[in-house]
Amino acid sequence: MPHLTSKGVLALAGGGLALLSLGGCFTERQNEGAKLYANHCASCHGDQGQGLQRLIPPVAATDYVARHRAELPCIIRKGMKGPLTVNGVTYNQVMPGHEDLTDSQITNLLNFLQTNWGNSNQPYTIREASELLGRCNGSDGQ
Repeated sequence: MPHLTSKGVLALAGGGLALLSLGGCFTERQNEGAKLYANHCASCHGDQGQGLQRLIPPVAATDYVARHRAELPCIIRKGMKGPLTVNGVTYNQVMPGHEDLTDSQITNLLNFLQTNWGNSNQPYTIREASELLGRCNGSDGQ
């Protein structure tokens, strides 16, 4: 077994700390979509995406999420007003935009919606979301 000097022990400890902090980089983004939903969407759309009766549309198990894939990034970035129909029910409330979210965050949020609560749609790539955001001058390139 090799003999470790105090320098060697410090180098190993530093390497271990680097690996631990590197792991933190990845885990901070884990479940980011769910966290973004909780912080930016749940107060209106409900903690399980159920909406609010006939006032605010659901995002759980909806035909709208599947049918309006190309519009969803811009709806999140810029908001929306005017009537829309979700699962056969018409809603007409103003949805505020979320200009504070990056393209990457919008992608993660949309992927959470696309794959949870009865939605089983194809996830977005960051490139796709950024290109779609470009259509409404909403891409920040991040």
